[in-house]
Amino acid sequence: MKNQQSGFTLVEIAIVLVIIGLLLGGVLKGQELVNNAKVKNLANDFRGISSFVYAYQDRFRGLPGDDRAANTNLAGGTLATTPGVVGNARINGNWNSDTATDESYLFWQHVRFAGLATGTTDTGAANYIPRNAEGGRIGVTSDAVLTAPATPYPASFYVCSQGIQGRFVRQIDVTIDDGNSQTGTVRAIVDNVANQANAENVTAANDAVLYTVCVSF
Repeated sequence: MKNQQSGFTLVEIAIVLVIIGLLLGGVLKGQELVNNAKVKNLANDFRGISSFVYAYQDRFRGLPGDDRAANTNLAGGTLATTPGVVGNARINGNWNSDTATDESYLFWQHVRFAGLATGTTDTGAANYIPRNAEGGRIGVTSDAVLTAPATPYPASFYVCSQGIQGRFVRQIDVTIDDGNSQTGTVRAIVDNVANQANAENVTAANDAVLYTVCVSF
């Protein structure tokens, strides 16, 4: 008796391949949507934090962190004592300072007591420093974040956000600046540093590298 062999027809194989293609396309599209949402979130951090500065300045005639009357303007507010002159219209201190008396560190307490931002006002709390969508810390300073830039980088203050992958850095720059992370208002520096000489030119080859992105205002 002759054995009859069975298998998939070309039509069945084609249908399976189409289904696999649709599934892969859906997964990739879903990942793209997630990434775009993350970039939008990261970009909004810079815009939102800059608005804190302007709103505080408009209300109290001073900068958060640098407010010489923070202890009277804000119920429970702490007056900064380091590192510069309080009330000099500069938010002094490294953007990633951990010194509780620094203006750049007290920035967050002041904007929270003013009702401009959410979060704890306890400067000793583990969650006092805000985090971005990638889990990196966010900070503000008027001190230079680039010490000797080939392209000048002046600003009244800088908002810096840490631990951002190169692929997101490039998208952020395209979204809110000139698409070059070595020039313009958006610049990328080595991750987890207070400042450095020059910004980094982030290319596709650096997509997996972590950077700190700073935006000048």
